[in-house]
Amino acid sequence: MRSIVQLLNCSKRDFRMPFMFENLEVYQKSVDLAEKVINLTDEFPKGYYFLTDQLNRASLSISTNIAEGNGRFTKRDRRNFFIIARGSVQECVPLLEIAKRKQLISDVILSDLSNQLEVISKMLSGLINGLERRKAKNGAGEQ
Repeated sequence: MRSIVQLLNCSKRDFRMPFMFENLEVYQKSVDLAEKVINLTDEFPKGYYFLTDQLNRASLSISTNIAEGNGRFTKRDRRNFFIIARGSVQECVPLLEIAKRKQLISDVILSDLSNQLEVISKMLSGLINGLERRKAKNGAGEQ
């Protein structure tokens, strides 16, 4: 066990207390996806800024809404942010399809990212359903 002096002198890299949402696999996967999208869109030609911007925003919105939802106090608020995150997953699908049609990404990249989006969407649906089950189980408790 570390002493108080050791804890006060250690760097952030040595000791970090994560936010609870950082332990969620769906959050980690969504951050990984956003990083891939950002790296991918860095290579898009200048004339496609509109697509780059929208795709980056949609992919970033997934993890940010998961984080914000976990910071809320009521199940209803958490659920709402998870639904918004799932909507951002859906938003990425046509944007990636347009990128493919404009030959900015390959079939392989589209398939890989689509598979990741599907996994994230299912995980978010699980979070939403879990909140709904807990709400039903608790009856007229917390909204």
